[in-house]
Amino acid sequence: METTVKDENSNSCNNMEKCYENYILIDIGANLTNKKYSRDLDAVIQRAKDSGVQKIMVTGTSVKASKEALRLTRIYPETLYSTAGIHPHDAKSFDEDEWLDLKNIASSPECVAIGECGLDFNRNFSEPEVQKEVFRKHVELAIELNKPLFVHERDAYDDLHKILDEYSGKLPPVVIHCFTGTDQQALGYLSKDFYIGLTGYLCKDKSDSGVRKLLSEGGIPLDRLLVETDAPFMYPNIRASKLPAQVKDSLTERSSTFLNRYCTFQRNEPCSLPVIVEMIAAFMKKRPEDVALSTSFNALKLFGLSQ
Repeated sequence: METTVKDENSNSCNNMEKCYENYILIDIGANLTNKKYSRDLDAVIQRAKDSGVQKIMVTGTSVKASKEALRLTRIYPETLYSTAGIHPHDAKSFDEDEWLDLKNIASSPECVAIGECGLDFNRNFSEPEVQKEVFRKHVELAIELNKPLFVHERDAYDDLHKILDEYSGKLPPVVIHCFTGTDQQALGYLSKDFYIGLTGYLCKDKSDSGVRKLLSEGGIPLDRLLVETDAPFMYPNIRASKLPAQVKDSLTERSSTFLNRYCTFQRNEPCSLPVIVEMIAAFMKKRPEDVALSTSFNALKLFGLSQ
């Protein structure tokens, strides 16, 4: 699972904190259907593999994007997998005929989760009641197909909980994708055995009660943790002034090189995932290879990915 960097005068690794130059990782959320990858997707996927990211789940955020995500899984079998859903921003454009198309897409074996779906009351691009109605349809589809639910939530914690509680006892596994809430909200999700997906948002989180605090206090057990880039979004800005020095110091040269050479604020890539894992490990005071191993095992088991 790992490769060591050896001292020239020794047969063993001379720095246990940074001796792992590669990990085996799974990115559970990357928007590879985004037009920013239209010209060099082959290279993007190869860079991901070179950095240690062996499998990527391509997020479906609309019927069109879900169809394209599924198409990509067939071009890159056993490397790419897909999800199928309608983002809450686009709930207002819900159409019953298109929903039938989405159900067909979601039924494909390469599609391993239902979503991205959920509630976003931060921007309210769709009316809240419309969002709730469309989200319920996703929950029911996930139950019908027995596939995990890939959930987006912003400023809608209470309402999201109420809807999911309506299906208590019937829900498939639930993943809170790209978590950006408070430590108490995360604990609320974890109390229901939901999974938490973390991204480069760690660099932006400045709250005294946010996910950094939760990680530092050991609030997220490794068996409920997943990692993702949400590429091309959520660029992990490791130069952020509020990022603790000990976290910056924990980053390996190899991982940072992939980030700095190939990723920008305008276009993040899956090859930035090793940096995210190293930051999470630093906050948790754990070895990054342990975080990599656990999150990859969780993803393989949860989504039924081929090994």
